[in-house]
Amino acid sequence: MKNSQVVHSIEKLKASNIRITPQRYAILEFLIESESHPTADEIYRALADRFPNMSVATVYNNLRLFTKIGFVQEMVYGDSSSRFDFTSTQHYHAICEECGKIVDIYYPGLDDVEVVASNLTGFEVTHHRMEMYGTCPECIAKHKAADSVSPEIPVNH
Repeated sequence: MKNSQVVHSIEKLKASNIRITPQRYAILEFLIESESHPTADEIYRALADRFPNMSVATVYNNLRLFTKIGFVQEMVYGDSSSRFDFTSTQHYHAICEECGKIVDIYYPGLDDVEVVASNLTGFEVTHHRMEMYGTCPECIAKHKAADSVSPEIPVNH
C-alpha cells in the first residue's frame, strides 16, 4: 500500500514537470512511511546520515512544494513546530495533550459537513479539518502506574 503511494506520488510529480531528486524522493518516502506526523527537523535528522549534504532548508522547501501540490498537510498547533502529514485520503486527528502524539482517524460520515456548512452559511467551502484533544492510552497507563506506586501521603496538621 505505502509503496504504491510513493509510486503514485512520484508519477504525479513527474506529470507536473517536477524533478525527482534523491532527497525529494527520500523526504516523500519518509512522510508516507511515518505515522508520527513529523516536524521538518525530525525529517532532516532522520535523513541526515543518508544525505549529509542536505540542509534543513531543503527539507522545508520540499515540504512547501508537497503542501502546495496537496500531498502533505501542514498541521500547526499552538506555538510548537509545524507537523507534516502525508494526505492520501481525508482524515482527522486525535492529539494527546500530554505527550503530543497524533493519531489519524478515518470517519467518512463527516464528508458532507462541508455541504451542510455551505448551505447554512452561504460560504463556498474549500476544505475543513477537525481535531480531538485528550490523553492517549500510553499517558493514561503512565498515570495509573504512577498512582499505584506512590499513593498520596496524608498530611497531619
